[in-house]
Amino acid sequence: MAKEWACKRNTDGFANAYELDDEGLRMLDLMKPPYTVLNWIALLLQNRRFALRNTVAIDVRDYIIDKFAVDLGPYDLVRGYRADDSYFSYAQDFVENGLPLGLLNRALRLGKLGQQVVLVSERAFDRLVFVGAEPAAASEYYPRFLENDIRARDAYRHDVRRAKSYADDLFAAQIMFEEVDNDDPRVRRLLSA
Repeated sequence: MAKEWACKRNTDGFANAYELDDEGLRMLDLMKPPYTVLNWIALLLQNRRFALRNTVAIDVRDYIIDKFAVDLGPYDLVRGYRADDSYFSYAQDFVENGLPLGLLNRALRLGKLGQQVVLVSERAFDRLVFVGAEPAAASEYYPRFLENDIRARDAYRHDVRRAKSYADDLFAAQIMFEEVDNDDPRVRRLLSA
Protein backbone atom coordinates (compact mmCIF):
# COMPACT_ATOMS: atom_id res chain seq x y z
CA MET A 1 0.00 0.00 0.00
CA ALA A 2 2.80 2.44 0.86
CA LYS A 3 4.42 1.76 -2.52
CA GLU A 4 1.11 2.40 -4.28
CA TRP A 5 0.73 5.72 -2.47
CA ALA A 6 4.35 6.60 -3.31
CA CYS A 7 3.47 6.24 -7.01
CA LYS A 8 -0.04 7.71 -7.05
CA ARG A 9 1.06 10.55 -9.37
CA ASN A 10 2.56 8.01 -11.80
CA THR A 11 6.10 8.78 -10.71
CA ASP A 12 8.64 6.54 -9.03
CA GLY A 13 8.85 6.84 -5.28
CA PHE A 14 10.01 5.22 -2.07
CA ALA A 15 8.31 3.36 0.74
CA ASN A 16 9.93 4.00 4.08
CA ALA A 17 9.91 1.34 6.78
CA TYR A 18 9.75 2.18 10.47
CA GLU A 19 9.53 0.34 13.74
CA LEU A 20 7.42 1.68 16.56
CA ASP A 21 7.63 0.51 20.15
CA ASP A 22 4.05 1.24 21.22
CA GLU A 23 4.46 -0.16 24.74
CA GLY A 24 2.83 2.32 27.11
CA LEU A 25 1.57 4.60 24.35
CA ARG A 26 -2.06 5.71 24.58
CA MET A 27 -4.17 4.74 21.55
CA LEU A 28 -7.43 6.38 20.50
CA ASP A 29 -9.14 3.67 18.45
CA LEU A 30 -11.91 5.30 16.42
CA MET A 31 -12.77 1.87 14.98
CA LYS A 32 -14.21 0.62 18.29
CA PRO A 33 -17.07 1.71 20.56
CA PRO A 34 -17.85 4.10 22.03
CA TYR A 35 -16.57 5.90 18.92
CA THR A 36 -18.38 5.99 15.61
CA VAL A 37 -17.66 7.06 12.06
CA LEU A 38 -18.94 10.49 13.10
CA ASN A 39 -15.93 10.89 15.40
CA TRP A 40 -13.64 9.99 12.48
CA ILE A 41 -15.47 12.48 10.23
CA ALA A 42 -15.01 15.19 12.87
CA LEU A 43 -11.27 14.52 12.96
CA LEU A 44 -11.11 14.59 9.18
CA LEU A 45 -13.06 17.85 9.06
CA GLN A 46 -10.63 19.40 11.54
CA ASN A 47 -7.53 18.38 9.60
CA ARG A 48 -8.32 18.36 5.88
CA ARG A 49 -9.62 21.07 3.60
CA PHE A 50 -13.14 20.68 2.35
CA ALA A 51 -14.44 22.95 -0.41
CA LEU A 52 -18.02 22.94 0.83
CA ARG A 53 -20.50 24.31 -1.68
CA ASN A 54 -23.35 25.59 0.51
CA THR A 55 -23.99 27.17 3.89
CA VAL A 56 -25.88 24.17 5.26
CA ALA A 57 -22.82 21.97 4.63
CA ILE A 58 -20.64 24.55 6.39
CA ASP A 59 -23.02 24.51 9.37
CA VAL A 60 -23.01 20.70 9.32
CA ARG A 61 -19.20 20.71 9.37
CA ASP A 62 -19.19 23.02 12.38
CA TYR A 63 -21.85 20.94 14.19
CA ILE A 64 -20.01 17.65 13.61
CA ILE A 65 -16.74 19.12 14.84
CA ASP A 66 -18.47 20.62 17.87
CA LYS A 67 -20.41 17.49 18.86
CA PHE A 68 -18.20 14.62 17.67
CA ALA A 69 -14.58 15.80 17.84
CA VAL A 70 -12.37 13.95 20.27
CA ASP A 71 -9.63 15.76 22.19
CA LEU A 72 -6.38 14.19 20.99
CA GLY A 73 -4.39 15.70 23.86
CA PRO A 74 -4.29 12.56 26.04
CA TYR A 75 -3.34 10.26 23.13
CA ASP A 76 -0.15 9.29 21.37
CA LEU A 77 -1.68 7.35 18.45
CA VAL A 78 -5.01 7.41 16.60
CA ARG A 79 -6.42 4.48 14.63
CA GLY A 80 -9.16 5.16 12.09
CA TYR A 81 -10.22 4.78 8.49
CA ARG A 82 -7.64 5.75 5.93
CA ALA A 83 -7.94 9.38 4.92
CA ASP A 84 -7.17 8.82 1.25
CA ASP A 85 -8.89 10.54 -1.66
CA SER A 86 -11.64 7.92 -2.01
CA TYR A 87 -12.63 8.04 1.64
CA PHE A 88 -12.30 11.80 1.58
CA SER A 89 -14.85 12.06 -1.25
CA TYR A 90 -17.31 9.87 0.71
CA ALA A 91 -16.94 12.15 3.72
CA GLN A 92 -17.53 15.23 1.57
CA ASP A 93 -20.66 13.67 0.03
CA PHE A 94 -21.93 12.98 3.56
CA VAL A 95 -21.30 16.52 4.83
CA GLU A 96 -22.99 17.97 1.73
CA ASN A 97 -26.08 15.73 2.30
CA GLY A 98 -25.44 13.60 -0.77
CA LEU A 99 -24.92 10.43 1.25
CA PRO A 100 -26.70 9.37 4.45
CA LEU A 101 -24.91 7.95 7.48
CA GLY A 102 -25.73 4.27 6.93
CA LEU A 103 -24.52 4.39 3.34
CA LEU A 104 -21.40 6.31 4.37
CA ASN A 105 -20.67 3.50 6.79
CA ARG A 106 -21.01 0.98 3.93
CA ALA A 107 -18.84 3.10 1.63
CA LEU A 108 -15.99 3.17 4.14
CA ARG A 109 -15.83 -0.62 4.02
CA LEU A 110 -15.61 -0.86 0.23
CA GLY A 111 -12.55 -1.82 -1.73
CA LYS A 112 -10.65 -2.98 1.35
CA LEU A 113 -8.91 0.37 1.48
CA GLY A 114 -8.04 -0.21 5.11
CA GLN A 115 -7.20 1.68 8.24
CA GLN A 116 -4.34 3.87 9.28
CA VAL A 117 -2.56 4.72 12.48
CA VAL A 118 -1.45 8.30 12.99
CA LEU A 119 1.19 9.41 15.47
CA VAL A 120 -0.06 12.53 17.27
CA SER A 121 2.37 13.07 20.12
CA GLU A 122 6.05 13.85 20.43
CA ARG A 123 6.25 10.82 22.70
CA ALA A 124 5.09 8.56 19.84
CA PHE A 125 7.47 10.16 17.35
CA ASP A 126 10.34 9.64 19.79
CA ARG A 127 9.61 5.89 19.62
CA LEU A 128 9.69 5.79 15.83
CA VAL A 129 12.86 4.29 14.35
CA PHE A 130 13.68 4.48 10.64
CA VAL A 131 14.54 0.99 9.37
CA GLY A 132 15.05 1.66 5.69
CA ALA A 133 13.48 2.54 2.37
CA GLU A 134 12.60 0.55 -0.70
CA PRO A 135 12.17 1.99 -4.17
CA ALA A 136 8.70 1.84 -5.70
CA ALA A 137 8.54 1.74 -9.49
CA ALA A 138 5.58 3.61 -10.95
CA SER A 139 5.43 1.04 -13.76
CA GLU A 140 4.49 -1.58 -11.15
CA TYR A 141 2.70 0.32 -8.39
CA TYR A 142 0.79 3.05 -10.21
CA PRO A 143 -1.44 0.49 -12.01
CA ARG A 144 -2.11 -1.18 -8.65
CA PHE A 145 -3.00 2.18 -7.11
CA LEU A 146 -5.38 2.93 -9.98
CA GLU A 147 -6.95 -0.52 -9.81
CA ASN A 148 -7.68 -0.26 -6.08
CA ASP A 149 -8.96 3.30 -6.39
CA ILE A 150 -11.17 2.46 -9.38
CA ARG A 151 -12.51 -0.65 -7.64
CA ALA A 152 -13.47 1.38 -4.56
CA ARG A 153 -15.06 4.17 -6.62
CA ASP A 154 -16.96 1.67 -8.81
CA ALA A 155 -18.25 -0.16 -5.74
CA TYR A 156 -19.30 3.20 -4.31
CA ARG A 157 -21.18 4.17 -7.47
CA HIS A 158 -22.82 0.77 -7.94
CA ASP A 159 -23.40 -0.47 -4.40
CA VAL A 160 -23.80 2.70 -2.38
CA ARG A 161 -24.90 5.65 -4.49
CA ARG A 162 -27.63 3.56 -6.14
CA ALA A 163 -29.00 2.27 -2.86
CA LYS A 164 -32.36 3.83 -2.09
CA SER A 165 -32.61 3.04 1.61
CA TYR A 166 -32.96 6.68 2.61
CA ALA A 167 -36.17 6.33 4.59
CA ASP A 168 -34.50 4.75 7.63
CA ASP A 169 -31.20 6.59 7.33
CA LEU A 170 -29.84 9.90 8.69
CA PHE A 171 -28.50 12.70 6.54
CA ALA A 172 -25.91 15.11 7.91
CA ALA A 173 -28.30 18.08 7.99
CA GLN A 174 -30.83 15.95 9.86
CA ILE A 175 -28.12 15.00 12.38
CA MET A 176 -27.50 18.70 12.95
CA PHE A 177 -31.16 19.82 13.00
CA GLU A 178 -32.18 17.00 15.37
CA GLU A 179 -29.06 17.46 17.54
CA VAL A 180 -28.04 13.81 17.18
CA ASP A 181 -25.08 12.52 19.18
CA ASN A 182 -23.08 9.26 19.39
CA ASP A 183 -25.55 7.75 21.85
CA ASP A 184 -28.58 8.23 19.60
CA PRO A 185 -30.09 4.75 19.01
CA ARG A 186 -30.48 5.52 15.28
CA VAL A 187 -26.71 6.07 14.97
CA ARG A 188 -25.96 2.79 16.73
CA ARG A 189 -28.52 0.93 14.57
CA LEU A 190 -27.21 2.35 11.30
CA LEU A 191 -23.57 1.75 12.14
CA SER A 192 -24.06 -1.81 13.37
CA ALA A 193 -25.72 -2.88 10.11
